[in-house]
Amino acid sequence: MNEAIIFDVDGTLSETEETHRRAFNTAFRQAGLNWHWNQSLYHELLAVTGGKERIRYYIESFGGKGAPEDELDEFIPALHARKTEAYTMMVTGGEVELRPGIRDLISDAQERGFRLAIATTTTPANVDALLSVTLGGSSDFEVICAGDSVLNKKPAPDIYELALDKLGLPATACVAIEDSRNGLLSSAAAGIATVVTPGIYTSEQDFKEAALVIDDLVAVDFRAIYRLTSPVR
Repeated sequence: MNEAIIFDVDGTLSETEETHRRAFNTAFRQAGLNWHWNQSLYHELLAVTGGKERIRYYIESFGGKGAPEDELDEFIPALHARKTEAYTMMVTGGEVELRPGIRDLISDAQERGFRLAIATTTTPANVDALLSVTLGGSSDFEVICAGDSVLNKKPAPDIYELALDKLGLPATACVAIEDSRNGLLSSAAAGIATVVTPGIYTSEQDFKEAALVIDDLVAVDFRAIYRLTSPVR
């Protein structure tokens, strides 16, 4: 078939943002930093996509006491690597699961011949850990674009444009599944019709550019998603 569904990861495949938040705090403690990102602060920080970018934004906008001002380019990647290690340990320890309806959507789409892909700003290690625990590996997805594989992260369209290039498909042959406004802006800028499934940190965001907003994937007829790229099968 010549249609594809492109999934975001964090907040979309799995409600992982709370796990990410706790992993950041673990990394801060390990690094001897007196930083703590509570849910309210993390909600603000999620305006910035990418973990390393989020740390830099926190330092520049919220103080980040203890960060070496003249060595941030070395400090931030090292701190983020600690966070990634903490996150993958949490995931492999069984602390996350797929959002309701995601497994059924993946299976149904495959049965109907859709190709599956991932376009995310999270690191490849995070993606691998999540897919290994929840789906037994990454074999369901023909294309996985993640982390620093593009220069500009969401809401820039780069990651989706890379996924389209690797799939060899035009935007009109695909549908994106996202949970946030930044993700929606990214996929929409790439010309891809987008279904938004809001998560705990994104439910109040503006999704006016979405083709569909679905609060409960369990209750929806998946054909409403497939119609965005092709006739009902």
